[in-house]
Amino acid sequence: MRKLLLTWMAVAFLWLPTFSMAADQTVRKDQTPVMAAVDGDASQLAVKARSQDDLEPVAVSDPLEPWNRFVFIFNDLFYHGLLKPVAMVYALIIPEPVRVLVSNFFHNLAMPQHFVSALLQGKWETAGRELSRFGINTVLGGLGFFDVAENHFNLKSADEDIGQTLGTYGIGDGIYIEWPILGPSTLRDSVGMAGDALLNPLSYYPENHWTRLEIYGGKVVNHTSRHIGEYEDLKKAAIDPYIALRDAYLQMRHDQIRR
Repeated sequence: MRKLLLTWMAVAFLWLPTFSMAADQTVRKDQTPVMAAVDGDASQLAVKARSQDDLEPVAVSDPLEPWNRFVFIFNDLFYHGLLKPVAMVYALIIPEPVRVLVSNFFHNLAMPQHFVSALLQGKWETAGRELSRFGINTVLGGLGFFDVAENHFNLKSADEDIGQTLGTYGIGDGIYIEWPILGPSTLRDSVGMAGDALLNPLSYYPENHWTRLEIYGGKVVNHTSRHIGEYEDLKKAAIDPYIALRDAYLQMRHDQIRR
């Protein structure tokens, strides 16, 4: 049972970032209307969902809508029935400053994804900044637990990902897909998520896969504990939560590709 629970949490790690900020800082105040790449937060989705009339029209290809809606309900039950309760208990035990440090560590560990994505987009300055951030935070920030690079050198992470990279090459969204546990995505971003996973050191180390699942599970719970309520805000703001999440997600990704 323990291993099954850890497995579900590990799979969820690719989904949850859609509902929280990955680019956490040591003393970062969550920038509520800001979202970062595929690992972002529900805050911007909630803001966009509240202001659907102000959004630029986004072409949506959703031939799988009946299936996607079914999966959306499943994911909603998973969040409220398992993930949120565990994260709330965790938040009661672990102080917020410690949880911020843990988020910083995992963001620093994701440097290969940000660095390679920036290189593939020809963003040389951004790629160099990601390398500098990694070096500074690893050496001076205690393996990345403290975001010294941003707090003291004003080096902010660009949070680039492979899905954005494919978008800059002119590859369209393709069809919209709501993945079980993984949540909202598109055909292009699904390929991008696979590429991001290949660039994640935690996909290879530690060698014991159960240990990796435990680490993933801890990352997911820590991440969720810092953003409880954001997904709920999105649902409250929407007449149809599925449509609101889908359209806000697509608009968010388009904005990130254009930046």
